[in-house]
Amino acid sequence: MPRNPGVTDEQIIKMYKSGMPFKEMIPIIGLSDRAIRNVIYKHGIEMNREKQSGQPRKHKVNEDFFKKWSHEMAWVFGLLITDGNISGNSHCISFAQKDEKILRLIAKYMEADYVLGGTGPTKLTPTLLINSKEIKSDLAKLGISSNKSLTVPFPRIPEEYLPSFIRGVIDGDGWVQRNGYVMNITTGSQSFAEGLLSVFMNWNLRSEISIQNTRKGKHVYRVWVKGKYNLPKLAKIIYNDATDNYVHIRENLCLYV
Repeated sequence: MPRNPGVTDEQIIKMYKSGMPFKEMIPIIGLSDRAIRNVIYKHGIEMNREKQSGQPRKHKVNEDFFKKWSHEMAWVFGLLITDGNISGNSHCISFAQKDEKILRLIAKYMEADYVLGGTGPTKLTPTLLINSKEIKSDLAKLGISSNKSLTVPFPRIPEEYLPSFIRGVIDGDGWVQRNGYVMNITTGSQSFAEGLLSVFMNWNLRSEISIQNTRKGKHVYRVWVKGKYNLPKLAKIIYNDATDNYVHIRENLCLYV
C-alpha cells in the first residue's frame, strides 16, 4: 500500500500527535495502520495507550462552530464551500490554501489545533485538517456534504452574514485583477453560480455569468463583477464586518476599501 505523494514523516507525526484516529489517517496518508505505526516507532515517538487500545482521541476543535451564525462562521463557511473538502469515508474536513495566513485564521476561529496534511490537489498545497463527526453532521444540515463541487446549492445565509460569506467565497475561489476593476468567482455548480449572481444583482452590482467547457466536457461557471464603481462598492460591502487582522489577506480587493 503506497504512501500518497507529498505526505512526509513529519506530517504523519503531526497528525498522530493531534489525536487523529488511525482510521482517518489511513486515507489521507495512504499507508496501512501497521505502516503508520512503524513511522511513529521509527522516530521514537511514544505510542499513546488510547491509540494502542484502539480508542480514538480527537484533536481540539470547537464542535459547535457551525451551529450558530457569526461573521467568522460565515467566512469559514464560504471558504469551505469553494475551496474545502469534506471526506466521504471519514469525518475529515480539509481546507487547502497556498497562503497559510488563511489556514491559521480558520484554525483560530474554529479553536482548532493547527494540523497540516499533504492532501491538496498537488499534494504540496498546505492543507488544514479538521476531524469531527459533529461538524460534518452540522454541515450536512446546512446542505453541504462530500462530492459537492458540481452540485453544491447556494445555501440559505442570514442576510446579516451574507457579506462575510461572500468574502469567504472570494478568498476560496475568487480572482481579482491587480491593476483593473475586474473580479470573478469560479465554480462547477450552476446552482451556486446563479445564487452568486442573484446576490450581486441585489447589491446593484454589474454582474454576469460566463460558461466554459473543460476538456472532459464539463461546464465551469465564472461569476463576474466589473467596473471602477462596482469593485469599490463590493469591497466596502464585504469588508464592513471584517476584523483588522483579516483585512490585509485579500490585498487586491482591499485596495478598493
